[in-house]
Amino acid sequence: MHCLPSFEKKLYLPFAFNSVCAGFPSPATDYMDKKIDLNEFIVKHPAATFYVRAEGNSMLGAGIHSGDLLVVDRSLKAVNGSIIVAIVDGEFTVKRLCLKNNSIVLQAENDLYKSIVIIDNMDFEIWGVVTTVIHSV
Repeated sequence: MHCLPSFEKKLYLPFAFNSVCAGFPSPATDYMDKKIDLNEFIVKHPAATFYVRAEGNSMLGAGIHSGDLLVVDRSLKAVNGSIIVAIVDGEFTVKRLCLKNNSIVLQAENDLYKSIVIIDNMDFEIWGVVTTVIHSV
């Protein structure tokens, strides 16, 4: 598990006032409105937040690719449907939390991977809720 803690130094970068059209191009403006620090934008609870890099392809359907950087907030309550980082029998995993009929299922978002059904004798702990995925293109 690779964590990249870095809340000590702020890094303000220019932020374009207008959004960018992903479809038909719109007339461009050369206007940069203000500067933002990405940590302030994506981290709501710094003391409870960590970064972790995803490894594997079990969450492709959720837009999480191997090598992506996940922002995980430990202060948020995981609810049905949350994408969570959990430890199961000593191993970390990222999966979608499915709660139904008094059962806990960690659902993969790729048909090639099995979901994990949590049973009584398993060591299971939710480490946090994934709030943001940073994906390089």
